[in-house]
Formats: sequence, C-alpha cells, structure tokens
Amino acid sequence: MSDYIENNITSTMLRAQPDFLPMSQSELAAHGVEQPDFVIITGDAYVDHPSFGAALLGKLLWAQGHSVAVIAQPDWRSAKSVKTFGRPKCAFLVSSGNVDSMVNHYSVAKKRRAKDYYSPGGRAGLRPDRALSVYCRRVREAYGDVPIVAGGLEASLRRLSHYDYWSDSVRQSVLLEAGADLLVYGMGERQVTEIASLLAAGVPVGDICHINGMVFAAKEAVWPKDAIVLPPYASCAKEKAAYAKSFKIQHENAVYMKGKTLVEAYDGLYIVQNPPAAPLTRAELDAVYSLHFARAPHPLYAEAVPSIEEVRFSVVSTRGCFGGCNFCALSFHQGRAVTSRSHESILREAEMITNLPDFKGYIHDIGGPTANFRKASCAKQEAHGVCTNKKCLAPEPCRNLEVDHSDFLALLRKLRALPKVKKVFVRSGIRFDYLMLDADKSFLNELCEHHVSGQLKVAPEHVSKEVLKRMGKPYHQAYSRFAEAFTQTNARLGKKQYLVPYLMSSHPGSGLPEAVELAEYLHKNRLAPEQVQDFYPTPGTISSCMYHTGLDPLTGEKVLVDRSPHGKAMQRALIQYRLPQNRALVKEALTLAKRTDLIGFDKKCLLKPSKGEKIEPRREEKPVRKKKTIRNIHKKKNSG
Repeated sequence: MSDYIENNITSTMLRAQPDFLPMSQSELAAHGVEQPDFVIITGDAYVDHPSFGAALLGKLLWAQGHSVAVIAQPDWRSAKSVKTFGRPKCAFLVSSGNVDSMVNHYSVAKKRRAKDYYSPGGRAGLRPDRALSVYCRRVREAYGDVPIVAGGLEASLRRLSHYDYWSDSVRQSVLLEAGADLLVYGMGERQVTEIASLLAAGVPVGDICHINGMVFAAKEAVWPKDAIVLPPYASCAKEKAAYAKSFKIQHENAVYMKGKTLVEAYDGLYIVQNPPAAPLTRAELDAVYSLHFARAPHPLYAEAVPSIEEVRFSVVSTRGCFGGCNFCALSFHQGRAVTSRSHESILREAEMITNLPDFKGYIHDIGGPTANFRKASCAKQEAHGVCTNKKCLAPEPCRNLEVDHSDFLALLRKLRALPKVKKVFVRSGIRFDYLMLDADKSFLNELCEHHVSGQLKVAPEHVSKEVLKRMGKPYHQAYSRFAEAFTQTNARLGKKQYLVPYLMSSHPGSGLPEAVELAEYLHKNRLAPEQVQDFYPTPGTISSCMYHTGLDPLTGEKVLVDRSPHGKAMQRALIQYRLPQNRALVKEALTLAKRTDLIGFDKKCLLKPSKGEKIEPRREEKPVRKKKTIRNIHKKKNSG
C-alpha cells in the first residue's frame, strides 16, 4: 500500500492536467466530460495551489483518471446551488475549507469576524456556520442516496464526540450531524484515492468500511476484536469525567502504527473510527507535489483571494510535527509523524516559482508545521511509531531524541544558490528548544545570516512553569537560552534582527498570579507585545478538553481554568499593561492578585499611581519562627 498513490499517479501522468478544475458546465464540456465522476464542494474560494485541500485532492484524482468538478462556496440556503453539474457518477466530496468554519467566522470572544481571507475580496458571509454539515444536508436534499464523503479539517477534528466552544457543549460526531456516508480524517490523499477507485469500480458505498483513516456508521458490531469501545456519547455529553476519559483514548489512538479501532455508541447506532492512515512516504509526497498547479485563484473571480498571498511564493517541505503542543490540533489531523519531501522535489517547485511573472526574488517560506523538523525524532519512532503518552521535547527533551539540522541546512544552501533567488526566508515555526539542542551551531548561524527578514517569530507562549506544563511546552529557560544565543549570533554578524515572541493568555493553568508573572517578565525585559492570542478552545486539542472539564485528560489532575470573559480580559490586559486603555483592568488585576506593590514609582512597577491615588503596599508574610525548645535544638545539632 505504501506505493499506492505514487504508482497510480505515475501510471496516469500522460493524461493532460488542466490549469484549473472545471467550475462550470462549459469548462467541463471543454474536457470532453458530460457528467463528472466526482464533485468537490468546498467552503473556500477555489484557489489552485497545493496548500488548498480542494485543489490538491482534485488534481490528484484527475491525475488518476477521474473527472472532477468544483463547486466553491455554494449558496447554502438552497439545494439548487449544489446542482451545477448534476448528480456525479461516483460521489460528492465535501469540505468546509482549509479552516474550521466556526473559527473562520468567530473570534475567541465569539464576535463575528469582519473578513474571510479564503473568500474573494476577503468578504465574510459566503459560507454558513458549521459549513460541512450544512453542505452535506443540501446534497442529501438534492440527490437523496448519492454517496457523500466528508473530509477536511472540520471533519477531521469533529470525527467523534468533541467539545464545541461556541455552544459550550459536547457535540456528537459530525458524521451523524452531516448525514454523510463516510468521513475521512487526517491528510486524506491515501483514503480518498482508494475510496474513489472502489466507487468507480461499482462498489456500494455501504460496503466500504475497511480503509484506515476513515469513519463510518454501523448498526451492528462489525469492528475488530481489539477495538476499543469509548464511553457512549450520552455519557460524554453529560459527564465531564466521561468526556475526559474518551478524549484521552482518542488522543492515544491518533498515532499511526499504534492506533486501534475506536467505537462510540449512540442510540441504536455506532460510530466506528478505523486506525489512522499511514503518512505518505517521501516518494508519495514528491509525486503529489509534482502535479500541475496554477498557483492562483480561478479566473472567474474578479477580486483577489487574500489567503493566496501567504503561500504563493512558499514551498511546503514537510508534514507532521512531533512537538506535541497541547493547544495545537495538528496531532489530531496531520499527526505527529514527520515526513519530508526530497531536495530534488523542493528545488523543482522553487525553480518553477522563480519563473512566475511577478516573482521578485524572495521565497517567502520553506517549511511546514515546524520548519526545522525534517525527519522522525528518533529511530524508535521510525520503527514503532510515535509514543502515545510521551512528548519528544517537553517539559524536557527525551533521551532518545536525535537532533540534526544538516539535511535542512543543505537544502537551504541549494535554494539560496538558485538563479533569480535573492533571499529564502524561514517563517513557518522554528522550534527554538530543538535548535538549541544541536551541538553544531551552523544552522543558527546561517538562519540569522541568510533566512531572517529582520524579525523572527517564535512561540515561547508563557513564562509560568505551571502554564507551560499544561501547554506541553518546554520550560522558559529553553527560550531564554535561545534568545541569548540569537542576540549574540546577530551581534557577531553585525545584524540588527529581533525576536517576536508569540504569547498566549488564559490558557488552562493560568490565573491572575501566572498572568502577573508574565507581565513582570515583559516589564523586566522591556518587551511590549503588539499582538496577544487569547487561548481559543478549538476541537481536537488536549487544552480544549482541559478547558471544558477542568481536568488534564492525560494525567487526571485538576487544572485551574478561568472561563469568565472578565477574568480573561484581565489576563490579556496584563500582557499589554502599557496600553492606556488597559489601565483599569491592570489595576483591578493587580489588586485582586494582591500585587499592588507593582503600582508605584519603583522601576519594578507596572503602573504609576494616578494623581492623589494612595496604594497600599503588599504586606509580606513573615516566616513563622519555631520556638527554641530543647527538642528543636537537639534536631538542629544532629542535622549539622
């Protein structure tokens, strides 16, 4: 199975690939097709670039001999909008787009966003809330029993019972809510190509239940003997402890080579999740990214689609991340197993970018979820899969971790040498703790000398040991060591370059004392963050489970969670304590935290008092002194 995609692509590469997949009947007819095999429905505008799921999977199916058409951002208010191409021969493939539709629509404060960067002109309102479910229901309304395969990020993170921040409840599997026949989770190339081949061969969709990386509904016990039965949905919806238990099992089994079949019971029905699909091999990744992409929005759009600007002159070099941050959904979607493309494949794509008419000499990014991960974290991982309940880097690095930047460094040197290339930037996430474990400082030196555009964005997130523990991040000393090394390296090179640290407020484990600790650190180091990310409880993350249950699902420990809007506002204000509009909140937070010693004229103070304002200093508790009894004196002598 490992060469399934590679062989199927290479055997059909002689078939002409269009610049764009058809979005109208006339475009479809131009390819000699009356009725498409598959119709892709997506909540994004159609951008023909490998960073967009609809384009990548559509071009992959086309290369394998299937005809594909695209309906982008249909009017969800009517079933008519999904009838552009009639009933497909095989199936509808439905996704809400590159981003969960609720995250796309709402800020962490649950306020409607003004823009949608995946829509023409950045216009909001071109897709519905819970778009995946709405689109699937419209297809079912239009065509009854037509096969529907749901996929993409929204499907992947909501495949079983999941905490939903916007309704503040545990919702059922989106497969049931959407009424789809199958759900594909993870990076879906392997699953979609096999499902497509079976459907094209006439296999009924109800008979397809064996493919890894897939979820289906069953009325009877059709799962393997070693399957794990989760707490039923009814229990998860009512009992936080039951949901925490279910989530832990889901997390432990989201690992290729170790994941088991999971079964979740509903009234008279079971949702069955097959084990994760194998990540694509290097050869398969190379084959997928060798497909032809126009790297532009479809010509029918009169307005630009803003999301293309971030990726048009960038190259995806890796997939997966073994960093394992608790607030990140990557573990549930791409997975923690890292795979990378070959140098030859990346160089071919980079050369193609340099020949685009508006290329100015700058490759904006070479990376992936974490740019400086190019291989598995250890030999054991390659043979047996990622550890289920251990992290490679946090809170301390695993003793089996293999740190090596030589391959990435060699790749960057080749890219710098390409004609027409002035600069190659690395912008997509550097794990500074991993970098600092490398005894060879060549990568840090060349990163600073050639691949930073004045500022390097990194993500220490916090300084509190308790908060970092709950985040699954390394303790703050790792960032301090990196910041010092970065500064010294740039000074030696004669460059004025700066770190831009990403910080997060209100993560589980953080109360006012921890927020004050972070504010003191910023004040001491003269840092004034322009942007702060409030913790956003999105589906599929350990941190979201903590937020809902007040429990760390992996350990069962109780976790402090501030769910109040006002409490979260105070934590955020403390990080930006310098802003005049935050003064009242900062003062209130310091008073509640009994840290009014930070209001005054001393150099350690965060706020200066208002005119005529009297501030009571914090009273330090005096240590309790033991009485000089004969027994205590005897103990002291013996201990000396």
